[in-house]
Amino acid sequence: MRKISSLFRAALALFVIVLIGACTATKPVANPKLLVLGHAGSGFFTPISPFNFRPPSSWRGIRRALLRGADGVEIDLQLARDSVVMLYHDQQLENSSTGTGCVSERTAAELTALRYRGGWPYDWIQKERPITFDTVLARFGRLPNFPNIHLDLHEDDQCLPVGRQHERVPLLIRQIARSLARYRVPPSNVLLVTQEPSTVRLARAALPGVRIGLEIASDEFAFGLKVAKTERVRTVVLDADRVTPEQTAQAHAAGLTVVVFGGRSAKDIRRILASQPDEIEADNVKRLLIMQGRGK
Repeated sequence: MRKISSLFRAALALFVIVLIGACTATKPVANPKLLVLGHAGSGFFTPISPFNFRPPSSWRGIRRALLRGADGVEIDLQLARDSVVMLYHDQQLENSSTGTGCVSERTAAELTALRYRGGWPYDWIQKERPITFDTVLARFGRLPNFPNIHLDLHEDDQCLPVGRQHERVPLLIRQIARSLARYRVPPSNVLLVTQEPSTVRLARAALPGVRIGLEIASDEFAFGLKVAKTERVRTVVLDADRVTPEQTAQAHAAGLTVVVFGGRSAKDIRRILASQPDEIEADNVKRLLIMQGRGK
């Protein structure tokens, strides 16, 4: 009887050890150095997990991410017709607002008069309007600490003829530089994100001290990493849907910081964390912070 009891206790102990090991293997390991940012503010319109009625790169979405405890936000920048830098994600206004055409075809006054449009049920709750980059920087300047900001440049102007779609990028860079200087934004808090090597060179000249990130398509990682080394950027930006631990390891071996954008479900965020990036632009800041032991 004692022998059976001893065997039972041993089996039970083994089961508990295996169970604990399994839980430990799936539980994300908190990284105290991980920088957490809201992707386009609080992400994009979503019906569940979580329900998000805030438009991408809108003030309400940005504010929500910061109130959740994010270290900063990623925002999308484009140039209005009158050379004012605007926050707006899509190229075509009709995709997510009451406007039509491209951002570049409207003045800042016309753009800020529009309303975001997400359809039912989002528009029952949100009444947001597009805002200027200067407006955001002025509001950030009133916070106790200036947040980290990732500036995603939308450089392809689909309303310009083929071959001229990047024509206004130099002006966009200059205007961003002026705004950052005007509001005394700490350069160390800024990451400028581009997919174009030519923009890297423009930004380096116009924005000394500002970190530049090269966004790399996952299926072009080897080529993109080579470009990043050639252009001497300090950061690469990768898509959450396809990032792998091997890619992150290769970037780190080259001395580069890795930023991953996206991730909403617990499964997706767990997979992203397993790739060990340095910064995550998350679509679900609350869940990521909880999984890192920084939220409730």
